[in-house]
Amino acid sequence: MPKQIRLNAFDMNCVGHQSPGLWTHPDDRADSYNTLEYWTDLARLLERGKFDALFLADVLGIYDVYKDSPRTALEQAVQVPVNDPMMLVSAMALVTEHLGFGVTCALSYELPYPFARRMSTLDHLTKGRIGWNIVTGYLESAARGMGLERQVAHDGRYDVAEDYMQAAYKLWEASWEDGAVLRDRKGRRFADADKIHRVRHEGPHFKVDAIHLSEPSPQRTPVLFQAGASTRGRDFAARHAECVFINGPSKKVIGGIAADLRRRAAAAGRDPSDLVIFTMMTVITDRTSRAAQDKYRDYLGHVSEEGALALMSGWTGLDFGAMRPDEVVRFTDKADAMTSALEAFTTADPDRTWTVGEIARHAAIGGRGPMLVGSGAEVADALLSWVADTGVDGFNLAYVLTPGSFADVVDLVVPELQARGVYKRDYAPGTLRQKLFGRGPRLPASHPAAAVRPGA
Repeated sequence: MPKQIRLNAFDMNCVGHQSPGLWTHPDDRADSYNTLEYWTDLARLLERGKFDALFLADVLGIYDVYKDSPRTALEQAVQVPVNDPMMLVSAMALVTEHLGFGVTCALSYELPYPFARRMSTLDHLTKGRIGWNIVTGYLESAARGMGLERQVAHDGRYDVAEDYMQAAYKLWEASWEDGAVLRDRKGRRFADADKIHRVRHEGPHFKVDAIHLSEPSPQRTPVLFQAGASTRGRDFAARHAECVFINGPSKKVIGGIAADLRRRAAAAGRDPSDLVIFTMMTVITDRTSRAAQDKYRDYLGHVSEEGALALMSGWTGLDFGAMRPDEVVRFTDKADAMTSALEAFTTADPDRTWTVGEIARHAAIGGRGPMLVGSGAEVADALLSWVADTGVDGFNLAYVLTPGSFADVVDLVVPELQARGVYKRDYAPGTLRQKLFGRGPRLPASHPAAAVRPGA
């Protein structure tokens, strides 16, 4: 049986996500992001297309690195205003049965005890369809908003994350034993207190002395996404992640990251196939190649290259507003933001250099990822080529226009992939973890979370 391609929709609870300026297009509906109808309609559309999940990005803070000012981000809606992604999930879960939800939450500014309860709550309400995209943050403006002078250094943020995960695993996996919940009406006992345990965690960054407030949810620990592709981020992913989201401008960059992630997973004692790797892709498609190209040219009339540089400045930590358009971008270890974002355009492909202007044009539609333009059949060919050449398992599909870009994929690309036997015609039963991996709803015994379970 051929390898099955995985698809997530990539969105954010904001006006302008990965294609700055396209919210001005008359067919775009992103400015209705602050209505439930936008999200419930999108969820129904994605489930019709048998998408694995809606992957919700998030960021705390403002993109104010570009020209040392938030003005461009604010005026051009560059991921601001941005609302809380977790608040959307319950409504979308109510109108769908199978679609998963991967929610980005930065652990640098959230204590494990209340966060564990919120994720357990969503796992209950979605009947086991929630995933957590583990990020550590990258904007200094976020740290200042949380009352800090500056954010913790890049690698230090992953030290914090390691401690955070241990505390969260104990709350989800060790506090309530299997069988602790009785629901015994006649005996007037809801739970067996002897099977409920106080978590005592004392790490270098977090302390917990508490009973987890939620009864065990279908998955207990949510499906673990991770979106850091720096060297330190890959080590973290190899140890903890089930799904990894990587990003880069070319097959050479993405293929190298994917292969390295699987090597690191094997070195960590895990089966490399336990990692489901997604890369970002933006698709512009129509019924013919010519129509797709016409659509692309129409979109170019609405892009904001300055907005793209504001995004890239925030991601890389470099102020592109202080550089010439023809200046070649070089790697520096002094930019304490997304190391992987800077590496992708500097050191990851030694045969390719990028000027500031080239980055602006590349990122204006689809952000850091590549773009495919063509008929449904041509896009399907290209997606299969990316899987074969890079070793990824699927794609986080960014939109140019919403919901139009997603509708085009559902109507034109998904049927092509199904006809070739590389995309599901129906969902598997069970939780998000069961759908993705074909195994039980909980993390396997090989995962480090299993080590904290009672009797482990």
